Amino acid sequence: MDMSEKTILIVDDDPDLRLSLHLRLKANHYHVIFAGDGMAAIAEARKHMPDLIILDLGLPAGDGFSVMERLKANDSLSSIPVIVVSARNRDANVDRAMQAGAKAFLQKPADNAELLSVIRRTLGEKNPTPVLVHDLGDL
Repeated sequence: MDMSEKTILIVDDDPDLRLSLHLRLKANHYHVIFAGDGMAAIAEARKHMPDLIILDLGLPAGDGFSVMERLKANDSLSSIPVIVVSARNRDANVDRAMQAGAKAFLQKPADNAELLSVIRRTLGEKNPTPVLVHDLGDL
């Protein structure tokens, strides 16, 4: 791994979505790690200390809200920014997600360019122009 690469933890129980996100993020020079449920999300965050977490709300073994609560309660993990990408109703969940500590909430299917732009802004990166991977469609 290039030391300048930022590490992003993708927490989603959909393997196809994890793969498509991995390809997009790798094309944009991010190092990607995965967790398929809430328990694994905390374990992977502790192990790898990612620069950013992309989090689904609908997860087995602890939903996204419980993951954010556990991250916030852990001093070493509480500063990791979280972007929620969820199929759940935005109107019903965005306020709760932001209060739980999310930096952004994107509705699935998330637009590729918008997601990459939000990632870059959240990480404080200077170059907001993403490399788009068009053949994968939207998430």
